Amino acid sequence: MRLKDDGRIRTIVLDIEGTTTPVEFVYRVLFPYARTRVQQFIERHQHAAEVRADIARLRTEHAAESRGQQRPPPWRADSTDAEISSIVAYVQWLMDCDRKSTGLKSLQGKIWEAGYRAGELRGQVFADVPSALARWSGQGKDISIFSSGSVQAQQLLFANSTAGDLTRFIRGYFDTTSGPKTAAQSYQRIATALERSPSEMLFLSDVAAELDAAQQGGMRTALCVRSSGAPADAGAHPV
Repeated sequence: MRLKDDGRIRTIVLDIEGTTTPVEFVYRVLFPYARTRVQQFIERHQHAAEVRADIARLRTEHAAESRGQQRPPPWRADSTDAEISSIVAYVQWLMDCDRKSTGLKSLQGKIWEAGYRAGELRGQVFADVPSALARWSGQGKDISIFSSGSVQAQQLLFANSTAGDLTRFIRGYFDTTSGPKTAAQSYQRIATALERSPSEMLFLSDVAAELDAAQQGGMRTALCVRSSGAPADAGAHPV
């Protein structure tokens, strides 16, 4: 990762999938890990306050989904076993639809935490990421993350990466509780939280729609291209 900088950039905000981390790690490692363990995790931790909060969020999201055009699997609460089965079915439906659900992402983060602690998961980053983080930090720039994955999941990935603990380089973590990644207001909220002017911030992502939103929110942007060959349509964003 090499960036042209005119000296006005004080904060760099990074996407994860396709920017710092291979997309394959998320879809072929993290997602299947959570999918196969969600029922066992809920059965073991269903009475924990944080898990109950995730279940409450999922129930609220399910009610909203049920009023839409796409019908999720039914939610039954007439018994504990029925509700657990409903939660599992809904979680798997959300994953199949690739929903950026806050309740889902929070629950996944807790499942992945157990996997990192057990040594069954290691966070993957591209080879140039550790040196880029160190270089930007050495230049006095703040580094933050904005991903649809929960803050907990982000912290776990960088704390347990194959390159070691990279969290020492990262000041802030932001997820969908700040808003959708395709909404300009989300980037303005992040700038406010970091006490920065958006014009002093650079957002890197491999998704042009996210960059469009960040640009509308006042941030500078750049498209991160990891695959070989010609880049995707970058629009008004440098590559």
